[in-house]
Amino acid sequence: MNRPLIDARTLMDRAGEDLLIVDCRFELSDPEQGRRDYLQGHLPGAIYASLDEDLSDLGKIPQGLGRHPLPDPDAFARTLGRWGWTSQRTVVAYDTAGGAIAGRLWWMMRSIGASASVLDGGLAAWREAGGALETGLVEVTPTEVRLQFDPQAYMETRALRKALDAGSVTLVDARAASRYRGETEPLDRVAGHVPGAVNRPFAGNLDEEGRFRAPEALRAEFEQLLQGVSPERVVHMCGSGVTACHNLLAMEHAGLSGARLYTPSWSGWVSDPERPVAKDEA
Repeated sequence: MNRPLIDARTLMDRAGEDLLIVDCRFELSDPEQGRRDYLQGHLPGAIYASLDEDLSDLGKIPQGLGRHPLPDPDAFARTLGRWGWTSQRTVVAYDTAGGAIAGRLWWMMRSIGASASVLDGGLAAWREAGGALETGLVEVTPTEVRLQFDPQAYMETRALRKALDAGSVTLVDARAASRYRGETEPLDRVAGHVPGAVNRPFAGNLDEEGRFRAPEALRAEFEQLLQGVSPERVVHMCGSGVTACHNLLAMEHAGLSGARLYTPSWSGWVSDPERPVAKDEA
């Protein structure tokens, strides 16, 4: 199983398989809320992943790598080992945010060459399908993990600036349109967007029920946005390299593979006041 999305019923049918289910619930305004919610009820056998502690290295923030810097390979290997992951296990990530946080773990697993999917519709879809919940912590047997991130899966700022100057990539910003246009900025020091970036708010990937829209519809919209640019020449960004993974997930779901992530994203870009900022370009 290496499809980007899995529905709740299919996940139930695969209960006997060697899956690693990961609860990715997280609230920026209260970083411990997700862990508390996990302890009160989670999918059977699921372990918990904190965006701040497990999927990021906040110690790198002063280095200009954004609000949620990617952890070093050794650090992520220790995290996966603590979870009991092996290369034979498929990760299934879920949240209560339409995949906005689970997509980050999906991308990280894919970028190390591992099998991973996101539960379409998250916890709500599981409950609607009649799925049971467990409470408390899940005991796992630790494993030894070694890994490397694929350097072709992401870009840092210097490489992105060079590519943008050469016109060799299209940069897609997943933030809300008002943030992209520079009308408001609730999290970062400067409002606006990277000059030349186009806007694709990640919320547009979901239907009214919080599930991913049909791949044909998503493919048509991304192809219109990209205007003939191949997926391999697309780089995604957001505020801190998290919700941009939702657009990467949507493109994969739509059969458009090969795009990359600008890991520092807007918070990393504006860490240097000398970098240019654009505004009011809808």
